[in-house]
Amino acid sequence: MSYTHENLHANLSVVRTGFERFNANDIDGCLALSAPDLVMHLAGLPEPIRGRDAWREGVGVIKRAFPDLRAEIEDIFAAGDRVAVRLRFCGTHAGDYLGFPATGRSVEYVSHEFYRVADGLIAEEWICSDTATLFRQLG
Repeated sequence: MSYTHENLHANLSVVRTGFERFNANDIDGCLALSAPDLVMHLAGLPEPIRGRDAWREGVGVIKRAFPDLRAEIEDIFAAGDRVAVRLRFCGTHAGDYLGFPATGRSVEYVSHEFYRVADGLIAEEWICSDTATLFRQLG
C-alpha cells in the first residue's frame, strides 16, 4: 500500500490527539482512538498485552500514582502506517506505584514509542520508557 501525505498527516493526528486527551485525563477519548483489539508491546514483558480494557487498567495504575502526569511530544514523525514519538513525561508522585509509596516528588523521564495506525485507529503500540530513571527518582 502506498501512503499519501494525507494518510501520514491523518496518522500523526490520531497519535497527537491521543496524547492531548491523555494530558486532559480523557481516558475514554483515548480509547476511542484505539482499535478494540489493540496490541501493546511493553519493553521488558515477554508477551504483548491485548485489548482496550488492559490499556485502561495500565493507564489507571499510572494516573493514580501520578495524577498530573503529562506527556510532552519532543519528536514525532510518520512513515507508512507507523508513527514514532519521543516523549518527555512529567508529573508528581502522589500515589503508590509498583510498590513505591507516594513521595510527593516531581518526576521526569523519557519514552520512545511507536504506533501502527489502521483504519484511523491505533492498532498496535511499542513502548520503551526509561523506567530506570523513573525508579531512581522514586527512591
